[in-house]
Amino acid sequence: MAFTLKPLPFAKDSLGPTMSAQTLEHHHGKHHAAYVKKLNELIAGTQHENKDLESIIRATAGAEGRDKKIFNNAAQTWNHDFFWDSLAANGGGTPPEPVLKRIEASFSSLENFRDKFVDAAVNQFGSGWAWLVVSDGRLDIVTTHDADNPLTSGSHALWTCDVWEHAYYLDYQQERAKFAKAVVENLANWQFVSKRLVESDK
Repeated sequence: MAFTLKPLPFAKDSLGPTMSAQTLEHHHGKHHAAYVKKLNELIAGTQHENKDLESIIRATAGAEGRDKKIFNNAAQTWNHDFFWDSLAANGGGTPPEPVLKRIEASFSSLENFRDKFVDAAVNQFGSGWAWLVVSDGRLDIVTTHDADNPLTSGSHALWTCDVWEHAYYLDYQQERAKFAKAVVENLANWQFVSKRLVESDK
């Protein structure tokens, strides 16, 4: 199957001042689009061309050669789809009660979760992602390098923040901490987290 670039689930100018329309034009319209285009080129005529995205990621995780390139582009396509769903205009604030209770059970408080998440995002060396996941029924914060994601580790992703430089450099230059803090506090789509949490409990 040929994959297409999914439209953003919000208007490009709706996430300011935390994330500018210019950043979204470059990040979604160029970087994300390039991963989708390259993925389609790489899977054409291979055993992966009729698989869904998650199946491709799982089948090529840890591979070398062409399959490694397929993994990188498939995973980055999935990661970005997930990232856009993780954001909402007028997001942030206090999560719905079921989500808040799970956060408090795992991190003692919402504030402590935010601090730990930002710290993880800042300390991810080089390019990568910071994730809120559920594993064995408990919430945890993990980071992954480059295109890696929780699909290959057995945990269930609930929320993410992209910490590749192209995610924040136009708006924040080298200040990754400022970016991560602003995203967690102002753009977190708690309704999406709630939906993912329900799915993980099934």
